[in-house]
Parts: sequence; C-alpha cells; structure tokens
Amino acid sequence: MHAYATSRILVPSRLAMPRLAETVEATALQPLSFYPAGTEIYAQGETAGAFYQVEFGAVRIYRLLADGRRQISAFHLAGETFGFEAGTTHHFFAEAINATSVRVFRTASGGVDISRQLLPLALKGLTRAQEHLLVLGRQNAIERIAAFLVDMAERQGGLQQVELPMSRMDIGDYLGLTIETVSRVFTRLKDKGVIRLLSLRSIEIVRQDVLQIMSE
Repeated sequence: MHAYATSRILVPSRLAMPRLAETVEATALQPLSFYPAGTEIYAQGETAGAFYQVEFGAVRIYRLLADGRRQISAFHLAGETFGFEAGTTHHFFAEAINATSVRVFRTASGGVDISRQLLPLALKGLTRAQEHLLVLGRQNAIERIAAFLVDMAERQGGLQQVELPMSRMDIGDYLGLTIETVSRVFTRLKDKGVIRLLSLRSIEIVRQDVLQIMSE
C-alpha cells in the first residue's frame, strides 16, 4: 500500500559524488533521483534489491500500524544510507521529508559484487537501530528529546546550530510521544537555557553539557 503517489524525476549528477560512490563500479550506480517533499521512495511490501544514499534532503522510514497510526523507525540525512533488507521485500516505507535527492546502488548489477562496501554501512545502521531502542526505553520525554537532539547534532558534525528537517509530529512518531509533549519539552529546554529555538526547524544548543547529561 502506498501512502502517497510517487513523483520521481531523474536528474544528471553534477555534484561531487560521496566516497561510497567512488568505491563502487559505475555498473552498480543509477542516476540521481529527486523526490519532492512527502513523496514515496519505496513502499512496504515492494521488492527490495537496492540500497540508497541521501545526496541532499532527508528521509523518514516508517511503518503503518493496524490501527492507522504511524511509527517512524529512522531518519536519514545527507550522506547516510538506507534500504538494507534481510529478505527480498521492504518491511517499511521510505519517504522524502523535504525536497530530497538519492542515489541508488544496486546490490547485484552486471555481476558487480559490492558486499564489501555494504557491510560497514549495514552494521552502522544496525547500531543506530539498537541505540534508538535504548532511547525508546527511557522513562521520560525529556531524556528522549535530549538524546534525539544530541544524536542529530553529532550527525551534523557536532555544530551548535542543528537543522531539524522533520516536523514535531515526525519527532513524536519517532520517539513514541505526542506532538503536544514534544512541543512542551522543546519549550522547557528553551526556558532552562539549554537550547534556543531559532525557527520551527532550527535550534541552537546553548548548553551541550547539560543536554548530554539529560540524554544519559
């Protein structure tokens, strides 16, 4: 079942390719694909056989529960990879959060074996999934939000100013919180002087040490 109709535009690559692409033979690469905000990259149940690297933009990975609720399992930012599957079908939906470009890597194309390059990426994704489970096991919302912000900062180079391409609802669906709780915690962190809310999608971490303690 598709959450949205896919709108995909193939564009030529004029960007400097990431290091991963430099290690993969050209026969395993596909053109860059552009996805407008909110469009589907692949759906749960579709045939797998490729993995993806974000060139720019951001991607959310999610599953629809039986009662219609959405559970987000991961966010992927520029330079990160996703789409690894143990079987032959996708178990989740992948969707562009904002205007996003991805490069497709076929796991088997023209006899090219890229398994050596895939293993470290797959293990990194597994580690991140395990860490997310630990975050969901935290007792209170502040710990979950703090851990999320620390993770986002680290993935963006440790800068004080952190861009959040996802909405407050996305964050709630990722952390198992309501949108009201997410907004309330952001306001509380701001009032305590731990963060500054620069805009709806951008924050400044003022007290990195305090945020780190809250996340542990």
